[in-house]
Amino acid sequence: MIVVRNWESIESLQGGYASIGNFDGVHRGHQAMLNVLTSRARTDNVPAVAVTFDPHPIALLKPDAAPPALTTIEHRADLLGRYGVDVTLVLPTDRSLLALTAEEFFETIVRGRLQARGLVEGPNFFFGKNRSGNITVLRSLCGSHGLSFDVAPPVTVDEQLVSSSVIRSLLEAGDVAHAVRLLGHQYRLSGSVGQGVQRGRTLGFPTANLADVTTLVPANGVYAGWATVDQSRHRAAIHIGPNPTFGEGSRKIEVHLLDYSDDLYDRTLHVDFVDRVRDVRRFADVDELRRQLQQDIETVRVMTS
Repeated sequence: MIVVRNWESIESLQGGYASIGNFDGVHRGHQAMLNVLTSRARTDNVPAVAVTFDPHPIALLKPDAAPPALTTIEHRADLLGRYGVDVTLVLPTDRSLLALTAEEFFETIVRGRLQARGLVEGPNFFFGKNRSGNITVLRSLCGSHGLSFDVAPPVTVDEQLVSSSVIRSLLEAGDVAHAVRLLGHQYRLSGSVGQGVQRGRTLGFPTANLADVTTLVPANGVYAGWATVDQSRHRAAIHIGPNPTFGEGSRKIEVHLLDYSDDLYDRTLHVDFVDRVRDVRRFADVDELRRQLQQDIETVRVMTS
């Protein structure tokens, strides 16, 4: 899968079918759209192109209202490739792009730069200045210029409409298992491993302190998941929040990799969430904490089996 920024290597994305959107989370709703996109592209033997934005347009228009991201651009592109996209075009969001009317966006981006033969979108797609373009407008523009146009139907899981906003709400409530069902893949945090107080090591459960995380961090709690460093993947117990047993109130992300002993400092760690184990709570003493940590480890092994 090719990732293109600033129209470099433009020949790799012209003449194909395209889907345009933020694709934050690349959830099951996005995946339904990508299924139509890639089917169209494979039939005509042309590229399947996903166009996304960095940053989210609302980050420029209404910074205080910008939602926390579910994916980094790098992870988003990886997921798009996993679901069949050949080329991901990352459009740098700036004032000139946001000033384009719906018709100007269509002429400049869709017909000019992409030279697309067809578009595939979701039912709630808006584009152009002040979100003036919608599905009806886009259908008309495509029809006027001989482009095919498909609208993927909305997707529900557990009788709930799949959307990035719903997934954010679930993660903020700590319901990662439900969020994962709507995503269709595990939820990931990525960051660098910083220096901690090394208390976990003295307890027999060394942890990596995850720093520089730019995406939404789930609610405080202990979670089961997987941690990937380089190409090595390990079961992980993830603690998010303060350490009340030791009187620490600051919120941290601490990751214990099961059956792993190498040094992780200053390395990049990708943490994928599977399910919630328990709440954060204060323990009477270190021995009680240690017993609970051992129980957490066993729970993580079961949840990730």
